[in-house]
Amino acid sequence: MKGTLAVLRKELLGSFNSPVAYVVLSAFLVFTSVWFFFIHDFFAADVASLRSYYGIMPIVFVVLIPAVTMRTWAEERAAGTDEILLTLPVGEASLVLGKYLASLSLMLLAVVLTIFVPLSVRELGQFEPGEIYGQYIGLVLLVTAGTAVGGLVSSLSRHQISAFVGTALILLFLTLAAELNAVLELAAVPAAVLRFLSFDHRFRNLNRGVLDTRDLAYFAGLTVAALYLTRAALVARKAR
Repeated sequence: MKGTLAVLRKELLGSFNSPVAYVVLSAFLVFTSVWFFFIHDFFAADVASLRSYYGIMPIVFVVLIPAVTMRTWAEERAAGTDEILLTLPVGEASLVLGKYLASLSLMLLAVVLTIFVPLSVRELGQFEPGEIYGQYIGLVLLVTAGTAVGGLVSSLSRHQISAFVGTALILLFLTLAAELNAVLELAAVPAAVLRFLSFDHRFRNLNRGVLDTRDLAYFAGLTVAALYLTRAALVARKAR
């Protein structure tokens, strides 16, 4: 546990000592706010619902999550410090968990900062609290799983750009998997598999305030699997 906390502290200090974290978080908040208030035109819609605001998040996360996670391991590898890191008296599991929690903390901060949007419009209508709770649970699940996937891709990449592109492509597929059925007109079984994998398909339920334990299990399982594979990649690299 001490090793995990030490890595977490080091990563967080590194992130906030650089302007990158501030730029990424600011760009995220500005874009989503502009989308909601001006492009989607919340006021003209005259509907007390935040579904359009939170509904765009899975697509935005396709870019935001890779921007946060790309440096996790790829930066260490490019600088040649990954070998030093693996020789420290800290287990691979602690290294993986510490770096993962640091990236996740940034993503959760981004989610928390979106609370200013519902707060700014709360007096304009009768918003459904259960729906908003479901939307935030959905956002947390998305970033929890997506950040783990981003860390896995970064651990397999030699450069931050390749980590960014690889993570973005995987998250884009996972997000829009269910939409492929409409384009490709797949048979029942492949279509069901794509719906099972789809982030957006699962988030739609949560965006309506519907909490399904199957969605919770899916995101939790994907997170654990990605973290396990990241550790396995590090163990294999250390063995070589």
